[in-house]
Amino acid sequence: MKNICLYFQIHQPYSLKRYRFFDIGQDHYYYDDFQVEDKIRMLAEKSYLPSNATIAEIIRNSNGHFRCAYSISGTALEQLEQYAPEVIDSFKELAKTGAVEFLAEPYAHSLASVYNTDEFVRQVQMHAEKIESLFGKKPTALRNAELIYSDEIGEAVYKMGYKTMLIDEARHILGWKSPNYIYAHPYIPKLKLLVRNLKFSDDISFRFSNKTWSEFPLTADKFVNWLESLPEDEKIINIWMGYEAFGVFQQQETGIFNFMKAFPFHAMEHQMKFVLPSEATKQLDAAGTLSVTHPISWSGEAKDLSCWTGNDLQQEALNKLYAVTERVSMVTDKPLLRDWLLLQSTEHFRYMSHTDSFGSYYESPYEAFINYMNVLADFLERVDAQYPTSIENEELNALLKTINNQEKEIEKLEAEVKKLRARKSKANDAHA
Repeated sequence: MKNICLYFQIHQPYSLKRYRFFDIGQDHYYYDDFQVEDKIRMLAEKSYLPSNATIAEIIRNSNGHFRCAYSISGTALEQLEQYAPEVIDSFKELAKTGAVEFLAEPYAHSLASVYNTDEFVRQVQMHAEKIESLFGKKPTALRNAELIYSDEIGEAVYKMGYKTMLIDEARHILGWKSPNYIYAHPYIPKLKLLVRNLKFSDDISFRFSNKTWSEFPLTADKFVNWLESLPEDEKIINIWMGYEAFGVFQQQETGIFNFMKAFPFHAMEHQMKFVLPSEATKQLDAAGTLSVTHPISWSGEAKDLSCWTGNDLQQEALNKLYAVTERVSMVTDKPLLRDWLLLQSTEHFRYMSHTDSFGSYYESPYEAFINYMNVLADFLERVDAQYPTSIENEELNALLKTINNQEKEIEKLEAEVKKLRARKSKANDAHA
């Protein structure tokens, strides 16, 4: 039996407003609220709400046999809570069906997994807590921002307690291997890897309405026939895409929603089963291991990080940002900590790319760089005001270690107090 694993990504950054050099030190609010609201409302009305309604209908009509997963960044969740709470409500209804899985990811959809492991861990924990508080489900599978993955990142993910991770199909990694198997980390066999099927995912998200495509029009029965024609021993087909594929990239008039409604039932008629990522890795054995010594992503032909780190502008911005990670980790100023998160979103650096600045509202990568660096300069001044750069890193690390030890000691003492109170309460009850 073939298994289909469907997953949808939702992420929206907080767009930066035009921030001039003369604003540095004067204006500490960096975001274009009007642009953020307009974008999230448009996506909610054109994509998220009709898509959720479609998914709910499919789950209902299939008696829960249709299943799919979502990875929604923390910044997207915040925007939906503020500007489109009805979308959050519709996700809560999907969660109640038991047919939907919510994945963990870095809260700000950041590059922290590449630049600072401690920050990566902190954001994943923060995101998992957000998901559990909203939808009552603790994530057990992880999808890194932009599907970034390496052996080292996988090791950090496993140490956080996750045993399922999603990665992209990169030919220089897979070689002759098919993406339609489950693989394992090369030296942590308990960490299972699901690999996106690039062709089938892009057939829906990018080629569906392309009239010059040789396979146009794409119908549900044609698509299912392609899946069925795969070798019998290829048991898992991972079809993953941005949720905006429904209603935005492929507009409603193209018939994309009708395709989505028909596809699951054609698949089920052919004895195919829909599984969640965490279910797939429990039900199927790994066919082998994959070793990824250098980070891969789902961007471009090379599947590398060049979209975000490929030029001097991007590298300078990223290095300056992550150079203050230790100092920021000691900050208790909530507005400063929030800015730290929002300034890490991957889009800020992609807009500086000379080759892939999709979705950018800047006239050039250089303009995106100047605007970001002006914001960053003000942010760094605020960090320096609390923890001056005159403090050496060794001294700072020692101070941070002392603070962490104190926090652990406080937690230990609080736990002891709870135990003593419980014992006292039992003793009083017995005496009574």
